Amino acid sequence: MELSGKVAIITGVSKGIGRATVEALLAKGAEVAGWGRTAPDDFKHPRFHFIKCDIRKEADVQKAYATTTKLLGDKVHVLVNNAGIGNFGPIDGFEAADWHAMFDTNVHGLFYCTKAVLPQMKKQKEGHIINVASLAGTAGTANLAGYCATKYAVRGFSDALFKEVRPQGVRVTCVMPGSVETNFGGIEPGAEPNPHKMQPEDIAATIVHTLEAPQATMISEIQMRPTQPK
Repeated sequence: MELSGKVAIITGVSKGIGRATVEALLAKGAEVAGWGRTAPDDFKHPRFHFIKCDIRKEADVQKAYATTTKLLGDKVHVLVNNAGIGNFGPIDGFEAADWHAMFDTNVHGLFYCTKAVLPQMKKQKEGHIINVASLAGTAGTANLAGYCATKYAVRGFSDALFKEVRPQGVRVTCVMPGSVETNFGGIEPGAEPNPHKMQPEDIAATIVHTLEAPQATMISEIQMRPTQPK
């Protein structure tokens, strides 16, 4: 897809992969609507439109979609389901509220956003949905059972969805990064980039790569790992 002039919605844009993806798509000439509870700090661009939205609430998502189309027109070409949270710990000490918070954001919110954009994408016979999962959606890890469960769900949803919507010309890609240097899990990135981890910009570049694939090609799933982990 040629991204210049296209309309993209990205969730979870305050920092990390979401913000890096906003910047990458703006650099390609896209109009970007950023949905989230928190706007990115000190970030302004004439083609970036922050829309306050709690994706855990379907009514909020529907309102954000209506605001987006009012601002940018009916056509929506890209949705990047990036918003996600991770609560870690042993299952027998895990709070039910933390479990629900992860599923409400990582799975249910992703469903609400996808449901909102699909009718228009099908109608225009063009669109691309990127679901940001994780390598945690490919193998279980001790003390990450809840998080892994959400990312397995995202991967399964993506696999089913691409088969459902490809006849209408809509592409779906499940992006599964490994170790990325972000604030995820409350860990502050270091002042100097860690050469043993991927950077948010690396994941954003991969997302752009999948979006720009020739129209006859759909990259349905992509896994990313640090080249030289430590």
